Amino acid sequence: MDADGHFGADVAAGYDEMWAELFRPDAVEPAVDLLAGLAGGGRALEFGVGTGRIALPLAQRGVEVHGVDLSRAMVDQLRAKPGGAAIGTTIGDIATTEVDGTFAVVYAVFNTLTNLMTQAGQVACFRNAARHLEPGGCFVTEVEVPELRKLPPGQRVVPFQTSATGWAYDVYEVADQLLTSNYVEVADGRGEFRSFPSRYVWPAELDLMAELAGLRRRERWADWARRPFGDESRYHVTIWEKPRG
Repeated sequence: MDADGHFGADVAAGYDEMWAELFRPDAVEPAVDLLAGLAGGGRALEFGVGTGRIALPLAQRGVEVHGVDLSRAMVDQLRAKPGGAAIGTTIGDIATTEVDGTFAVVYAVFNTLTNLMTQAGQVACFRNAARHLEPGGCFVTEVEVPELRKLPPGQRVVPFQTSATGWAYDVYEVADQLLTSNYVEVADGRGEFRSFPSRYVWPAELDLMAELAGLRRRERWADWARRPFGDESRYHVTIWEKPRG
């Protein structure tokens, strides 16, 4: 792994196309609406700012946004976009990197939190968020609910995408709550393989991490459209608040 972690120059260059569905207006606008409302007239800090999928439209709403990301290559893609130069960025680990000032909202979208490969690192991320929040400010995450019900006894691999030119599959290490998402693409007789490890985490476990950081849960929904969270929800968007006193 290079200094950019698992999001080096090759991944960064094709990231927006690889996750094109996440850049559609119906995926972006509900998230930006929620975050802009929480920011009010204050500042926003994004953990894992990446290529600016959320930071750029949020800044266009008049919110001052600063981003933290471990990958210089991803940040380079952000800065090359219109408006990218206006987003302040800091290169570093979202669990430990500190930036100047406090923020009305800190947020980490699309499983960014699970890129931290240990429980201790995820707890540190909550504490880092709390450290950057002003009193009454909110930490917002979007995290997948682990799909362990798809695993019959003795099975560790779950395919989730198949076509004539590519396939993708998850590999679980249940004892350590580790998950590796693997992507294979074949073009002109040649194959390309990409692998992204993560540590999956349960909603109740995140609530405890928040409590350890001095935050309290305010809301939990199934998605950015604020649909109710329930037994069949695949994702959750959760807001934790820093007490005022």
